[in-house]
Amino acid sequence: MADQSPPLQAFRKWTPARYRALLRAQGPGSVKFRTRLAILIGAVAIGLAATVFAEASDMAGEMFHHFSVRYHWAPLVVTPLLFAGLVWFTRRFAPLARGSGIPQVMAAQADPERATGGLVSIRTVAAKAGLTLAAVLGGASVGREGPTVQIAAAIMGLTHRILGVPLRGAVLIAGGAAGVAAAFNTPLAGLLFAIEELASAYEQKVTLLVIAAIAIAGMVAQSAQGDYVYFGLIGAHMPIVTALIVAPVAGIVGGLAGGGFARLMLMMATGTNRVTQWSKARPVLFAGLCGLVVAGLGVGTGLTWGTGYGAARAMIVGVDAPLWYGPAKFLATLATAVAGLPGGIFAPSLSVGAGIGNLLRSIFVDSPASAVVILGMVGYFAGVVRAPLTAVIILSETTASRGLMLPMFAAAFIADGVSQFVCREKLYHGLSHTFAMGRADEGARR
Repeated sequence: MADQSPPLQAFRKWTPARYRALLRAQGPGSVKFRTRLAILIGAVAIGLAATVFAEASDMAGEMFHHFSVRYHWAPLVVTPLLFAGLVWFTRRFAPLARGSGIPQVMAAQADPERATGGLVSIRTVAAKAGLTLAAVLGGASVGREGPTVQIAAAIMGLTHRILGVPLRGAVLIAGGAAGVAAAFNTPLAGLLFAIEELASAYEQKVTLLVIAAIAIAGMVAQSAQGDYVYFGLIGAHMPIVTALIVAPVAGIVGGLAGGGFARLMLMMATGTNRVTQWSKARPVLFAGLCGLVVAGLGVGTGLTWGTGYGAARAMIVGVDAPLWYGPAKFLATLATAVAGLPGGIFAPSLSVGAGIGNLLRSIFVDSPASAVVILGMVGYFAGVVRAPLTAVIILSETTASRGLMLPMFAAAFIADGVSQFVCREKLYHGLSHTFAMGRADEGARR
């Protein structure tokens, strides 16, 4: 009987008053319950939104492809005019929708509640989605992954406002990470991207939120789109002796090129040189000129339009591609990014990286072609975003090449180190300063 007394004593403590207190603390009306419900609903909505946005982006890309094939020279006029029109519209009606979307989410963490009225408002992300699709429809070298991060953060903000619970920066991180996971079908990459880029420091509560949001959004997106691997089941691998030579070279070349891209981007965004000053004084004209560069490259090569997904996948599976593809796609992506129109750089950067890997194939002719291309992608992507863990996991998940992970880690960390010598500041962190809350409010009023 003595052994049963503690449970009986504990049972007697569960009085009606305690039940009422428990309901107030954790019941349907409690802040804790509503917070969990807001994250659950938000994650489901993110998965659906990412799926719809991906389908719409693919449709827009296909429409432009058919247009460019049928009217080969027309983009020389249409694309520059579209660039100029999109930048004018963005600056006039949706200034916080410009660029990738990831810097906006970073800046929003400083004051999440206020950010839901600007940086991650539904109005801003609605314009972001529409303008990004318009850019894809015009052949711009943009991706949908960065905008998906901003859209996802806005959805999390909306569900918290509807349910009347406080919004924390951790929730925006969870939403943004869920957006990456749903866009690429890469849950681990979403988690690591949140820790490496979106969150300023590792926090257990943040990570638990991220994992929950990623799991739910990923399952919803996968249910809608099917269980797929972004670039296909490549399963690339490389002998360790060969990897000891190829991985460092991929890291050095990728780090130099990726760091150069980041430095040029930040120079045009925050620099005080004459070119930057001229572009800021005449943003619409500058956007038109950038569009002319993109159109000239696209018409001349026929390969640099859009995200570059098709070209990247072809090179990964071993299809021979022109050696000039990587540099040409680099210029097209840079011209698009500095023009000031909405759109991300994730997918185009992977395509540029594939082009760099394709260049390395001509050097390492006896090495597995797919593995060399993937190492080039890892090196360049890590050099651009300076998130080596994310670069490795995102390529391992999008190509199912887990057997190549050790060489990928080597290439990514070398690229990260080399990139720092070219561009000291991380790209997204540098761009987030241009969306600081004070500047963001001022830009939104213009």
